[in-house]
Amino acid sequence: MHTYIIGEIGQNHNGSVDLAKLLIEMLARPIVEDDFRLDLPRLDAVKFTKRDLAHELSRSEMARPYVSSHSFGATYGEHRARLELSDEQHFELYGYAKSFGFDFVETLCAIGCLSILDHFTPDKLKVASRDLTNLPLLAALADTRIPIILSTGMADRADLDAALEVITKRHERITILHCVSEYPTHPDNTNLLTVRYLQREFPGYEIGYSDHTIGISAPVAAVALGARVIEKHVTLDRRMKGTDQAGSLGPDGVSRMVRDIRLMERSMGREALFIDPAVTAAKHKLERSVAAKVDIEEGGIVREEDLHLLSPGSGLRWSQRGLVVGGRALRRLLAGELVQAEDVSAAAPAEGR
Repeated sequence: MHTYIIGEIGQNHNGSVDLAKLLIEMLARPIVEDDFRLDLPRLDAVKFTKRDLAHELSRSEMARPYVSSHSFGATYGEHRARLELSDEQHFELYGYAKSFGFDFVETLCAIGCLSILDHFTPDKLKVASRDLTNLPLLAALADTRIPIILSTGMADRADLDAALEVITKRHERITILHCVSEYPTHPDNTNLLTVRYLQREFPGYEIGYSDHTIGISAPVAAVALGARVIEKHVTLDRRMKGTDQAGSLGPDGVSRMVRDIRLMERSMGREALFIDPAVTAAKHKLERSVAAKVDIEEGGIVREEDLHLLSPGSGLRWSQRGLVVGGRALRRLLAGELVQAEDVSAAAPAEGR
């Protein structure tokens, strides 16, 4: 299995193309597992967000004074405008991400943002949790026939069904991400079992998880539950200015998350109980075999009470003790040594057998 991992840059570029490029470079770093000397696949995609401020917030909200250590403007509207990149800048970042082999995912927050398609075609379009009920936007995105990722952070079953009804009139290349729009998401509210619910209820679609928890345990666990797509906010430094920075993964966190997800993929295996060839040496060394508990003289009858089990596991199992119990020792069998079938004459059959 391969998990499609999206590094969500979002607005963590702080309105700077150069910072956005540094984030892409950070995500392109090799992922190495030292203990087993494995070079692991890195992330698959980067994601950016495009807003149309004319269709973003009410006038009063845009004019609201925004006093915060994370503010980039005197009003909330000015703050939001400072964080926006133009279509041309998104195109520049698209080309830069492609130079590192990444897919490019765009969250488009308004129909007007589709102007970006005049410059390039993203590999996937993302619908933010807040826009799952924005059915006109969903219809416009679906009309592009570009694969769509839906985030369910603010949705119930009826909301998701309504969104799917709109999109599937155009196409069915849809990924559904379990998500909880709490920043950060409390462990009690994470509810990873929703991944299994979505797999069961929507078998025709790819199911994944968009994570807002602190740390990396939740996305790794989601992969163990079967999530095929993971999305996580990323940053160069969690102490940077910006409301999303503190809840994102820094460079080391990104490396650890991707490493653990890739190791989880390799660890899942198959649904069966079997002896893996890798355990042969340990099995030989550590399992127990039939051994003499006391000295048994040559010609003596081997009794069950004279036997016990010792390592290594290269001899007879206890279930095979019938091969020697009741037979005569063909040589002196010393206490504490394994008893092999060839050390004993064939055991006499039990009476009445």
